[in-house]
Amino acid sequence: MAASSIAEAPAPTAANLARLAIPAAASVVLNNSFRVVDQYVAQWIGVPAQAAIGSTTFVLILLYAVWASVAYGVGPLLARAEGARDAALRGQALGAGLGAGLAVGLVSVGLMALLAPQISAAMGLSGETGLLCTRYLRALAWVGLPLALAPLLDQALFAVGRAGLSMVLQLLATLLNFGLSIWWVRGAGLGVEGAAWASGASRAVALVIGLAVLIVALRPPLRSLVDLRTAARVLRVGAPAAVNIAAYALVYFLLLKFAISPLGPAVNAALGIGFSALESLSWPLFSGLSLAVASLVGRQLGAGRPDLAKAALRLGFWPVTLLGLVAALLFRLLGEPFCAAFTDDPAVLREATQYAHILAWSQLFVAWESLAEGVLQGAGDTRTVLRWSSPLNALRVPLCWALAEPLGMGAAGVWWGINLTTALKALGKGRAALRGEWVSAKV
Repeated sequence: MAASSIAEAPAPTAANLARLAIPAAASVVLNNSFRVVDQYVAQWIGVPAQAAIGSTTFVLILLYAVWASVAYGVGPLLARAEGARDAALRGQALGAGLGAGLAVGLVSVGLMALLAPQISAAMGLSGETGLLCTRYLRALAWVGLPLALAPLLDQALFAVGRAGLSMVLQLLATLLNFGLSIWWVRGAGLGVEGAAWASGASRAVALVIGLAVLIVALRPPLRSLVDLRTAARVLRVGAPAAVNIAAYALVYFLLLKFAISPLGPAVNAALGIGFSALESLSWPLFSGLSLAVASLVGRQLGAGRPDLAKAALRLGFWPVTLLGLVAALLFRLLGEPFCAAFTDDPAVLREATQYAHILAWSQLFVAWESLAEGVLQGAGDTRTVLRWSSPLNALRVPLCWALAEPLGMGAAGVWWGINLTTALKALGKGRAALRGEWVSAKV
């Protein structure tokens, strides 16, 4: 059924790309700032708290994978409906996504609360660090439903071209999170629980506002909340992306257990600072442009213009290359002073600085990989992303362990193993994006 859309499918021009990419990048930066804030306030609790919160990064990525099974299915479907100006499908996609998201969210946060001690032990954490990790995860579970629905909201807003609204909501949530974290952690002395509660409460406010806007605009019928056929369609597209993200998180679980945790709490904390803080500023820049390209690709395919969808890939190449080079320089030149803002422990600072200097060499490949993923996921070709990601991510476990232990490189060996596999993933996904078979992907 044709109807006027929220936003016309924009042509792939530099202006339209920037109009989507800038607020999208800002949104992802602000979204990732939740981990930055938690890592920052953890220094007031101590090194064990920093190590505990840093280690939970990959638990949260695993949970995000579960939530992405819905969000990453709604995104391409909604973008295609938007490009085709199909009002009925837009409403059905949002409604079915909300119904599935609520079900998946409730089950996942319930399991996190129940299995928190086992998750902590599985990562090789023990003593005070293990106890703090368990407490942090359980506190997150109590406020986890808004976190579970947040990816769905983000993907829906990007799909229909409302990146600006996403940015405003992320800014609101970030400011609330920072204020509540300071109040509850430093002021009230609530420890890691205070940091977790601040994340959930602040996200809930933004979620209610964003969903209200989408529901008014797309008018999903109430019955669509239990529309199993559309929900199955959503999950069919989203499942490969979810498996890919879950595999990524599981790989880091194994890395923590076999290669990182045996090197000591300073390396655990360094990983938390490097991954949760440093890369939370660089990756969103790549991801923002990737989301913009995905939105252009999905809507142009929905409008029946595969030629313009392919043009979006060419348009994004030089900007993302420039961002990759800038990130590499910043990691190398400013890695130490940036990491120093998150710790006053000399050992942690030394390890975190080494992380920044080594990971600088892979930032250009990370940028290219994100662009290729944006094209493939925007088209709904999530299976190709899975094929090129999971095997190479799995290779990281034996490779990083071998470099760190038998070859005696320590933490540096882990970071260089990550660099090598990142380069291979970027080359594989880039080749798939250039071949163009994704234009015929079914969603």
